[in-house]
This record gives sequence, structure tokens and C-alpha cells, in this order.
Amino acid sequence: MTLELRQTDRPYLPRGVRVQRDEVRDRTVLMAPEKVIELDQIGMAILSRVDGSARFSEIVQDLAATYNAPADRIETDVQRFLQTLRSRVYLMVRE
Repeated sequence: MTLELRQTDRPYLPRGVRVQRDEVRDRTVLMAPEKVIELDQIGMAILSRVDGSARFSEIVQDLAATYNAPADRIETDVQRFLQTLRSRVYLMVRE
């Protein structure tokens, strides 16, 4: 299995994985079983669009439009970020 997301893949967070605000530490984190990963603004921007219905290509286009950035550069960064999460099973995809 390749970790690369195709344009039509619909990424989602599997059961037990969620984005949550840590009010005590004033930060946003990705919570997974026995893991807490602090998210920066880029990670939050990407994961805020990961809902299981948006295609990878739609997430990239939305980020490119929101941040007025080249879609090819955004795609590379989003692909790398989501592949890392997918390799740790913090992210799954639907076709």
C-alpha cells in the first residue's frame, strides 16, 4: 500500500483520533490513543478541512485560495503532512 493520497481520496480521522483544544496549555492538539501531538497553525489549517467528505484535491484548492498560494506548493506540503499522519494510522482515506 502506498501512503500517497490520490486527488480523489477523502481523508478522515479514524475512530479515537481527534483535534482538540487544550485549554490548560492554550494549544490545539491531535489526540490519538496514548499520543498527543501539538499542532501548529499549518497543521490546524489542514486538519480543519479533513472531514471525510472533502477530496484531497478540494482540500488543496481551498488552502491555496485561502492563503493565496500556489496550489502545487500547497499540494506538496499537504501531501507530506497527511502521509506522515497516515503512516502512523492517525489518518485514513476513503476512495
